[in-house]
Amino acid sequence: MVDIEKIKALVKKLLDNESSGHGFDHVIRVYDLSLKFLNELDVKTRQSLDQTLVKLASLLHDVDDYKIFGEENAKNLTNAKQILNDTGVSPKVQEQVLDIILNMGYNKLLAGVRPKSIEGKIVSDADMCDAIGASGIVRTHLYSISHNTDFFDKDAFPILNMSSSEYKKRTSSSSICHIFEKTLKLKNLMLTLPGKKEANKRHKFLIAFLREYFSEQNAHDWLDYLDNYLKNN
Repeated sequence: MVDIEKIKALVKKLLDNESSGHGFDHVIRVYDLSLKFLNELDVKTRQSLDQTLVKLASLLHDVDDYKIFGEENAKNLTNAKQILNDTGVSPKVQEQVLDIILNMGYNKLLAGVRPKSIEGKIVSDADMCDAIGASGIVRTHLYSISHNTDFFDKDAFPILNMSSSEYKKRTSSSSICHIFEKTLKLKNLMLTLPGKKEANKRHKFLIAFLREYFSEQNAHDWLDYLDNYLKNN
């Protein structure tokens, strides 16, 4: 039997000091949301799934994130493999978990890579949902703080439809630009019915926040930009 609590402790040790929006608090939200989505699936689909894969992939999905640990770790999944080995997870389960992690993430999506298994789709949706809504706004701001960029720059507009390589190199984006460049697109990228339902709810909150924020900032051109963006996306 897989010791989930031990794995949680190892992930916490690895990510507890991470303050860019990809820390242990994010991992636990993705874990909880993944299980919520799993339980909202129809009975037949739910019974066909391996809940252990969902739990492991959600807990380990960011332990080799290229933004934190670099490209080599992201390619080899060094930390994920170490944790799985240290906790005695079987080779077959390890292979399935690592495959999920290798095929999820927004940057992977831009390169045409998406999860193939239902377990992977559940975790991917949960991860993307945590980038939308109230938690998503806070995470975006934390990431900007960690990279010394502004929350809002009235004179800097988003760069839309970036390629995977362009997205990775994008370093000067404000929080608001990032929301347009990525976050507002996530609602249409969900792979499960529970994910779509949750993403729709969070997307509406995000739009309401942007309208209120731009109004308070007297940024009427940005209100127009938001309206045009929503019409075309």
